[in-house]
Amino acid sequence: MKEIFTADEFASKLGISKRILADWEKEELVKPSGTSDEGVPLYTAWQFERGQHLKKLHELGYGFDDIKKIIKKVGLPKVSSENGKQNLNESYLTVGQIAESVKVSPRTIKHWEEMGIIEPDMRSEGGYRLYARRWVFIANLIKDLQLFGYSLDEIKKVSDYFRVFLDLSSNLETHKIDDAEGKLNELLIAIDGLFDKMELFKAGISRWEDLLKKKKKEIITLKQKNSKRPQAATEDQK
Repeated sequence: MKEIFTADEFASKLGISKRILADWEKEELVKPSGTSDEGVPLYTAWQFERGQHLKKLHELGYGFDDIKKIIKKVGLPKVSSENGKQNLNESYLTVGQIAESVKVSPRTIKHWEEMGIIEPDMRSEGGYRLYARRWVFIANLIKDLQLFGYSLDEIKKVSDYFRVFLDLSSNLETHKIDDAEGKLNELLIAIDGLFDKMELFKAGISRWEDLLKKKKKEIITLKQKNSKRPQAATEDQK
């Protein structure tokens, strides 16, 4: 898991003042990747490495305009493979922001994380967590599986299958052929099982749609019949 920093942690670890960090942000040389639900700016390890390069240029006497020209012409040295690729404008979401996007409570997101169904892309020493935007889609898939009748334990197993697939996709050559074949077959069986459950769910939806359409027509007919009743008849019944 990648590390994230608050502004104080970022400046302290980098050995710069918060004023310099604020100047970098003003000049759009560094940007927070997101903010905590309390509004605290958060920075990624990728940005920290970028900050190290900016600091070296700053110490060599380059001004902001010169640094921008250098970045535009030759760019900054590539970050280490550990921190991966990131666009300066790429942003991440907090627990609260994901919860709001998928219409669940922050506590639900935290519970899914505790169960290992989802996991933050970055975490700070202070406990702040940031998620890539893809987790909004995944969180909606989790809600779908709950509608299909899956328990959280079953959903955890599905999420584990996804991790196995991603591992095989990225590192197939590191797995023995027989082991990879076995895992791939297990994934296919899991997918077929999900298809079977979805078919049952579709059949159930179809039954309810037919029932509700029928009852809606009957209710409308009954309303029309009720509206045509003589007013005097209803008065006599009072």
